[in-house]
Amino acid sequence: MASYKHFILTFFVALTLPSINMSIAARHLLDTPPAGTLPIVPTMPTTALPPLPAIPSFPNLTLPTFPTTQIPSLPTILSLPKFTMPPLPSTQLPTLPSFPTIPTIPKVILPPLSSIPLPTIPTNIPSIPTIPTAIPLIPFFNPPPAFIY
Repeated sequence: MASYKHFILTFFVALTLPSINMSIAARHLLDTPPAGTLPIVPTMPTTALPPLPAIPSFPNLTLPTFPTTQIPSLPTILSLPKFTMPPLPSTQLPTLPSFPTIPTIPKVILPPLSSIPLPTIPTNIPSIPTIPTAIPLIPFFNPPPAFIY
């Protein structure tokens, strides 16, 4: 617990010291006399740049033609004997059971909408009662009188 208090104290001092130094520096700047007028900076002379040199034109070069060579033919793949798959055995599959018949749902006839009265929506909203914020004064709850010694 004591180390926690020391940490808080150290943290407070670490935050306070830069603030004190900045306050002193600001006070020093406020106390200095005004610097007066600033010196006029002379303008730099402008010189004209020389024109850029023309881009030299390069001669049109033709690429030499490459010699054409005959591409060797691909080697042939050795012919392998063709394999045939034996036929699958023919087995009689069992028949699937049939699904039960779904009973039909009777149709329900609803009455027309105009015969059912719809609920009405209120147009005015009742006001919310306010909660009193003042505490009523009760005369017999006065503070005790002060004792004078």
